[in-house]
Amino acid sequence: MRLAGVTGIGHGATDRLLTSVADRLARQGVRLVGALRPVSLKDGAGHCDSNLWLLPKGPLVRITQDLGQGSTACRMDQGAFEGAVGLVTSRLQAGDADLFILNKFGLSEAEGRGFRALMAEALGRGVPVLIGVSDTHRAAFDRFTEGMAVHLPPEEDAVLAWCRAAVADATLTEEM
Repeated sequence: MRLAGVTGIGHGATDRLLTSVADRLARQGVRLVGALRPVSLKDGAGHCDSNLWLLPKGPLVRITQDLGQGSTACRMDQGAFEGAVGLVTSRLQAGDADLFILNKFGLSEAEGRGFRALMAEALGRGVPVLIGVSDTHRAAFDRFTEGMAVHLPPEEDAVLAWCRAAVADATLTEEM
């Protein structure tokens, strides 16, 4: 199975790592599909705007809702989130993907929703999957992958090497 997870060290580290990896792979002609979370310079305590950049070329989708001044809670906009999942699904089903990248295996995926079915579909289509995995949802990710995922070190060169090998292996399998 061509499935890998990676956990960065520090706030926003996984997002920065996956964005850098995706940028480099795209410049090398790898056809990407998925969703990444742009890291904002204004991210801070109490600020809960969350966006997803849909690969390969957008759009940027806001997946949280504004609960008004004084609110301290973050609230997922489930409709916007599921809309993003739908757009990524249609891109995967168009058949022009070499690699599926997802910013994180989050609460929705841990509960069996979100991008979870799409990850399985990508693997079923022979498209390798790279996912950011937080410590919070690592156990759920391990249950979902049934121990078949590779856990990569949070080093750009190691992640790139895995991606290149997985894409090359998938391409060879398709040609047979």
